[in-house]
Amino acid sequence: MSKKINIKCTSKDLVKISKFLSYVLRHKPESIGITLDSDGWVGIDVLIRQAKKHGMQISQELITEVVRTNDKKRFTLSEDGLKIRAAQGHSTSQVNIAHVEKIPPEYLYHGTATRFLDSIQQQGLIAGERHYVHLSIDTKTAVAVGKRHGKPVVLKINALAMFQQGFKFYLADNGVWLTENVPNQFLEEI
Repeated sequence: MSKKINIKCTSKDLVKISKFLSYVLRHKPESIGITLDSDGWVGIDVLIRQAKKHGMQISQELITEVVRTNDKKRFTLSEDGLKIRAAQGHSTSQVNIAHVEKIPPEYLYHGTATRFLDSIQQQGLIAGERHYVHLSIDTKTAVAVGKRHGKPVVLKINALAMFQQGFKFYLADNGVWLTENVPNQFLEEI
């Protein structure tokens, strides 16, 4: 039975903390003077101390609540509860999480905006500033991702065929499928 934490914090505050954590744990840890290990972990005590020095008041309880309530499961706590990391989506070169290779389902999906289709048709899906292309197991998630970038479009990826041709797939802690790139012959607009 899980114990409910009594936190005097609004959902707006939790979103603000989540965005802060995404920024420092995925993209700019140096912005508050922290260093992530190669798997993306940082001690929560270090994170709290450095965040405070940079004007962000967070606590162990708030961090735990953000991790627990984040609908995208962006963050992972270590088993001992002393460290935190972003589950995926890193653009910082110091992090290279050793994800375990998995056999993907037959199809995965990628949400994007219609304005990117010409480029995708020419070069396929590429990771860009991130380490991997992010794929979802369902179209609903892909549509939600696409909406963040403009008029959404969903691409269906023949993931199993890619895997059978030697492409590697990984499953992040939060259920997002990852691969280095998706050549356009494995893509279909739906």
